[in-house]
Amino acid sequence: MERIEHGNESSDQSEVTQTSLITGVPDDILNLCLARVPREHHMAMKCVSRRWRDFICSDEFCDYRNEFNLAESWIYALCRNTSGRVFLHVLNPSRRSWRRVHEIPPHITFRDGMGFAVLGKRLFALGGCGWVEDACGDVYCYDAAMNTWLHLQPPLSTKRCFFACETLDGKVMAIGGLGVNSRASQTWDIYDPITRACVSCSDANIVPEIEDSFVMDGKVYVRGGGGSSAAVYDGSTKDWERVDDDMASGWLGPAVVVGDDLYVLDQSFGATLTIWCRETRMWIRIGKLSQLVMTQQCRLVSIGSNIFVIGKDCTTVVIDVENVRKTMMNGVMVCSSIPKTWDDHIYVISCKSIAI
Repeated sequence: MERIEHGNESSDQSEVTQTSLITGVPDDILNLCLARVPREHHMAMKCVSRRWRDFICSDEFCDYRNEFNLAESWIYALCRNTSGRVFLHVLNPSRRSWRRVHEIPPHITFRDGMGFAVLGKRLFALGGCGWVEDACGDVYCYDAAMNTWLHLQPPLSTKRCFFACETLDGKVMAIGGLGVNSRASQTWDIYDPITRACVSCSDANIVPEIEDSFVMDGKVYVRGGGGSSAAVYDGSTKDWERVDDDMASGWLGPAVVVGDDLYVLDQSFGATLTIWCRETRMWIRIGKLSQLVMTQQCRLVSIGSNIFVIGKDCTTVVIDVENVRKTMMNGVMVCSSIPKTWDDHIYVISCKSIAI
């Protein structure tokens, strides 16, 4: 804090009191201490005072924890129950239990085909449609630290639903899908949450009926229905091109990137985890999940060396890919599971992780 030399001592003392979370404790020491408090206790810290709440929810605090490898990743799942109602659930991996995030904007409660993306500590729910609602371009933002939703403006340039949604270079990409006109399937929007600007582009190489997507090596990959074709967007050249057949042919289920490796859960016959070998350009079978612990269809999320396989009712299997070859028995992977904690049936639409 910059001190004002010509002020009196009492005003300086008052100013220090107002700008310090704890009187007499330097900011760098305080940041060091608070950043080491486990994430599950952040809610209690926010109850100390309004200034503590603002600090714990700030980008500065989250950036500090990420910089010093103190951030903890929780998984957020966008789900739908049998009546069509949309909910948001969160998993704290250390507690190994799911809970529901009760606050969700009423306008998206029964919306289908939304995009789901993460930037920093914020989730974005974009677009979507409903039984009596055409495709829209709405952009909603959920701040995981503040536990609040915002309706952002402007909307997406193209109204769309059932599209791929990924983040690249600090921006959200809404790719393909269905819209109010036939051109939506070969367009993509680049949404910048900082400048609140949205740019629309088109390319004939975008595959129709996108079922899955991932980001690897600064590129966005999307797969069409049935795994018949795939396309890749290069963030450096801003161009789309078709993915080679050898890679696309083995992308037969949800994909996830762990470190520098690409994994796919092939659910054609059971649930088999495969890895893409860059050197040989071949898919290698790792192992099969027991049908006793996993209900299809599944979504994948990675945290560290762990792959979280999330199925119906948020039943979750955790695979440590570093140890998986050591623990395989007769081709079946040995892994840990996290059971559901509620009775009603829910279907997982999409899953993302947020590190705070």
